[in-house]
Amino acid sequence: MADKVFNVLFLCTGNSARSIMAEAILKREGMGRFNAFSAGSHPAGEVNPFAIQILKKLNYDTSFARSKNWDEFAVTGAPVMDFVFTVCDNAAKETCPVWPGQPMSAHWGVPDPAAVQGSDVEKALAFSEAYRMLSNRISIFVNLPLASIDRLALQKTLRDIGTKTND
Repeated sequence: MADKVFNVLFLCTGNSARSIMAEAILKREGMGRFNAFSAGSHPAGEVNPFAIQILKKLNYDTSFARSKNWDEFAVTGAPVMDFVFTVCDNAAKETCPVWPGQPMSAHWGVPDPAAVQGSDVEKALAFSEAYRMLSNRISIFVNLPLASIDRLALQKTLRDIGTKTND
């Protein structure tokens, strides 16, 4: 298990901001140990420009970024997920597809920066805050001793990451 590369799917309703940022963060932070993906239940069709802006500002590759439906990951031949995280409240309440392999899942709710009304500065601040929360959670996740922790303890830890890392 120490050499296993884990597949991780981040879900959000629109797959235009939070799940895209989470995918980018894990692609960089978990390189070699994790494959990161994102999708939405009702994809927006495009990635929010503020999400792209913050990722580019922090030197992330954004060439992967596209808003896509979670059905892409529930079909035969799709990568089998080891972990599935919902990062918005709407996706956590929706009925998800059945994921082959019964991945571990947790809800890591992050306020929707795309819902913020106001100036571009206020919107950019909301995206920065969402990025910070996701980055903190993913940093903890990639440093978990996945090879030596049992499934039940890991499931509890994953849920705890989503509720105890909002600052």
